[in-house]
Amino acid sequence: MDRTDGTQASMLSAHPSRAAILAEIHARPFAPLETPRRLLHFAFMTDQAQANADREALARFCSERGVAGPAEGAKHHRVRLGEAGLRWEQHSEFTTYSWELAGQGSEPFVPAGRSLPCGMLDLPQPGPHLVAADLHLLPERAAGPLETIFDAASLAASLVDGEAAIAATDFRPDPDGFVRILVLDRVLTPARAGPLAQRLLEIETYRVLALLGLPEAQRLAPSVRATEEALVRIAGTMTQTDGLAADNALLDEMTALAATMESEAASTNYRFGASRAYDNIVQQRLAAIGETPHGGWPTIAAFLSRRMAPAMRTCQMLQERQADLSRKLARAANLLRTRVDVALEQQNRDLLAAMNERTRLQLRLQQTVEGLSVAAIAYYVVSLFGYLAKGAKDAGHLPVDVGIATALFVPVALLGVWSMVRRIRRGHGGE
Repeated sequence: MDRTDGTQASMLSAHPSRAAILAEIHARPFAPLETPRRLLHFAFMTDQAQANADREALARFCSERGVAGPAEGAKHHRVRLGEAGLRWEQHSEFTTYSWELAGQGSEPFVPAGRSLPCGMLDLPQPGPHLVAADLHLLPERAAGPLETIFDAASLAASLVDGEAAIAATDFRPDPDGFVRILVLDRVLTPARAGPLAQRLLEIETYRVLALLGLPEAQRLAPSVRATEEALVRIAGTMTQTDGLAADNALLDEMTALAATMESEAASTNYRFGASRAYDNIVQQRLAAIGETPHGGWPTIAAFLSRRMAPAMRTCQMLQERQADLSRKLARAANLLRTRVDVALEQQNRDLLAAMNERTRLQLRLQQTVEGLSVAAIAYYVVSLFGYLAKGAKDAGHLPVDVGIATALFVPVALLGVWSMVRRIRRGHGGE
């Protein structure tokens, strides 16, 4: 491409999606956080209609308070409401609200209901509630022993962000339903504290979303097992020759099983695929916070791996069983359909053979009837000739004996009648 000095990129013909692509990397910037701070984070499942209604509700909420609301079609928005900050995000199937509040300092994790910002409850719930997290960012000296704050049996704690902070949680909901997360600031700067807090909240959000596939897997497991047993039974029955009717009944049963399996797979493939994607995001966020062990407690990654990995394997195993079962059902159905087709061809061959035999017998019967017909017609013709010959002799016109003349006429009559019948058959396509 020829270029001249001073050419600017804005003068070039841009791809229609260039602006959106360049803006996407900055779509959800991290906000700096000063210690101490408290973040109340909520996630709600939303479909398209609920997401649109939620955006409109947030726009009204902001307008009533004299602040800018989200733009039409926006997927994220951040606004200050007095001393509180609100971060709103919409994703493919869920919406999050994160409220930034002043920290309690020496009294962490007071009931969240006493700390909700004024007007927060004026926002309608966008959809079914899924995630509630209460994150405290405090100086390291402000908190006592972690086992006095969290359930020691479920406590996970680690040094994070290059050992600049301590992150701890037990992943258990408190009486208000919030999962508590504590971040103790050792040498964090506000620019590092914001991303760290956001990643910890995302770990909590996406690990819950990832586990949505587990109830589906548990619900479908008995059905998949029953289908596997039915397939084993049908495959065993296929080895026996019970006739076409039995094969058709098996084929109908197998088709019904395949339809049920495909319906269940279609309804769960998205959920299992989403769970796998969310689990990958959790692993990415865990890698991003850079954990190292602290105080002999398991790290957050180790804790989640011990509990999430079996659930994810359960979802993956069930999805693989569904796919494998669908392939087996298809192969068995093809084999059974081939067997039915062969049986039908055998039946058709036997039917055609029987029809050929009946046609041959009909032809022989027709030939016999034709022979008898020739004899009968010839008999009547000879009788008529005898009457004529007798009359002619009595009138003196026939000088020979009537019996001799009649006897000589018999071959002629037979040949004439046979020739006539043959011409009739030819005229009707009989030969």
